[in-house]
Amino acid sequence: MRFTYAEAMTDPSFYLPLAKAAEDAGYTSMSVADSLVYPKESDSVYPYTADGNREFLEDKAFIETFTLIAAMGAVTSTIRFTPFVLKLPVRPPVLVAKQATSVACLTGGRLGLGVGLSPWREDFAAMGVPWERRGRRMDEAIDIVRGLSGGGYFEYHGEFFDVPAIKMTPARPFPILVGGHSEAALRRAVVRGDGWMHAGGGDDLDGLLADLNRIRAEEGKADAPFEVHVISPDAYTPDGVKRLADKGVTDVIVGFRSPYRKGPDTEPLAKKIEKLGRFAETVIART
Repeated sequence: MRFTYAEAMTDPSFYLPLAKAAEDAGYTSMSVADSLVYPKESDSVYPYTADGNREFLEDKAFIETFTLIAAMGAVTSTIRFTPFVLKLPVRPPVLVAKQATSVACLTGGRLGLGVGLSPWREDFAAMGVPWERRGRRMDEAIDIVRGLSGGGYFEYHGEFFDVPAIKMTPARPFPILVGGHSEAALRRAVVRGDGWMHAGGGDDLDGLLADLNRIRAEEGKADAPFEVHVISPDAYTPDGVKRLADKGVTDVIVGFRSPYRKGPDTEPLAKKIEKLGRFAETVIART
């Protein structure tokens, strides 16, 4: 089992020391939250809170995802970084490919690119991208990012994107991890991705894992290497971690405060480091 430390919407000056502390404590990865804008008015519903409220996001600091990964990568040497998740279809995929391959090269391959659909119509509007057909746009964007990260010339001619034969130097492949709980998201993870990222919330994890295994079998990929990243209460004890491993989970994502509270994060840096260290001693070291 591998362990991912999750911290988001906190003081930006905390991230570099937290990355170093998590690496020293034995975590495999650190997740990086992604957010573009906070709209003044919105009818969108957040899918992973009980009431769909988005107000917890107001005035929370979000450093641009690849910028933050590059900064944390510069002060660490082994810990991996997994965007959780990058809102891919609102971004130009050629630019994302350049950003991701650059980060992968600078960090020595310590990137697992988590991608997903934004639940906010306002993200699409702000970026000048239609909300309609966003799933298909996502599929094409994944194909382009993967193609350009492999080195050599790559071209793509789809419904939304038309990319002439181009290549990027340097280029370095990285796993693409797809987030989401819908049937379409699970199938996208299996067909186009190298793994799946569970978003937490109230959805039935066992049911999602069963659906994921069914789709992997349907697509002839039941025995192919595949990362399964989950959020679960079971992740906080050695016995619980074993239960998750028995279900095929490869990575658990753990955090030590709720990010869904309104207002600023007032927890001191020293307290955060203490919490991640205590978990490493009581769980990581015993699994």
